[in-house]
Amino acid sequence: MDENMQIPVPTPSKEARQWAMFCHFAAFLGLVFPFGNLLGPLIVWQIKKDLDPFVDQQGKEALNFQISVALAAVLCFFLMVVVIGFPLLILLGIGALVLTVIAGIKANEGQAYRYPFSWRLVK
Repeated sequence: MDENMQIPVPTPSKEARQWAMFCHFAAFLGLVFPFGNLLGPLIVWQIKKDLDPFVDQQGKEALNFQISVALAAVLCFFLMVVVIGFPLLILLGIGALVLTVIAGIKANEGQAYRYPFSWRLVK
């Protein structure tokens, strides 16, 4: 077998791709109520993780990223004492927004997305 050949990965079903996208976009609940960015992906992932391995994997990825963002936000709040926390929190918010949108779009296309700068605490 040729070393350059890759085994084709089957594309997840439309339903699985949509639920994977919802796992990422559920983080926007954080704009509505406190800790919604953590609870949204957690709830969607817990309800739909058995639907498809793709949903399970993307749900974990979304949850891990939101945990990382929450921890970074706490650090920014502590750094507000020395003023640097304000611009860092703004940068964190913009980065999280952009990466979440990219992840949701990729998941809807059936591509597994791995967030950069994310601790993978949920395995």
